[in-house]
Amino acid sequence: MTQTSENVTWLTQEAYNQLKAELEYLSGPARTEIAAKIAAAREEGDLRENGGYHAAKEEQGKQELRVRQLTQLLETAKVGEAPAADGVVAPGMVVTIAFDGDEDDTVTFLLASREYASDEIETYSPQSPLGTGVNGKKVGENAQYELPNGKFASVKILEAKPYQS
Repeated sequence: MTQTSENVTWLTQEAYNQLKAELEYLSGPARTEIAAKIAAAREEGDLRENGGYHAAKEEQGKQELRVRQLTQLLETAKVGEAPAADGVVAPGMVVTIAFDGDEDDTVTFLLASREYASDEIETYSPQSPLGTGVNGKKVGENAQYELPNGKFASVKILEAKPYQS
């Protein structure tokens, strides 16, 4: 999954299906559930001091924000193939890097949009400094990226393979 400057998000079919299913749930059953929570809390009386009501309304706001985000994302999404297993770093790949001069200090992450982040693996955006630095590099090559302090760091690409959820 990656975003381009034209504000198009490229998704694998699997990622598209997962996000569409989340949107359908949040737009249907989840809306019904939160409406029931709000109604139940409203029946408890004074809304100014009703913690359950305010918590449910806050939850509803977060849920509606996610619905808007998913709707916008899916409207601009282009569904494509998963990246090739050719050792070239691209969005949708699990990348293992070693920091300059220390091949024992490795980090493995998924190069993808935040929308595809999971608890299984750390996710870096292709637009992040590290993501920009490693994108397009081949296994065995070095990549540089800019740190927040303005200095540059160097990493070696050890592995790049398509993500399998």
